[in-house]
Amino acid sequence: MLITISLLILAYLIMGKDIKPLLERVKNIDWNSKINALMDKLRPWALKAGRTATRPMLQFYYVMEDEKTSTLDRVLVYAAIVYVIIPIDFVPSSVYKFLGVLDDGVAMLYVYKKIKEKITPEINAKVKETLDEWFGVEYEMIEE
Repeated sequence: MLITISLLILAYLIMGKDIKPLLERVKNIDWNSKINALMDKLRPWALKAGRTATRPMLQFYYVMEDEKTSTLDRVLVYAAIVYVIIPIDFVPSSVYKFLGVLDDGVAMLYVYKKIKEKITPEINAKVKETLDEWFGVEYEMIEE
């Protein structure tokens, strides 16, 4: 139920529709259990998708985990992550090729614009630590 409602809230916001009745249905969700379950699904996806594709997903994840994040922002982040990692899309890429990939990007970009100010240096440090754990340490070039 949470996945469906979250995806509807995301779609409604993108279309400019009223989300209050839907948001009311998710206000008492136990987000800690959802966050933990999401990480269990995120890691296998990440190992297939690669380090670069995983970075924004982890930023979203750690924003969602932050206690200061509002319910609406949590729902949006949850919807974006789930929409990207589940194999079902509103616009299937097997049929519509480029458009099927584009809808994932639109969802991610929309949510990113909503939550980008919540991506703190602390969150980026957690992201880097997780990426290094999953993919190995990435060395950065130091310019002289």
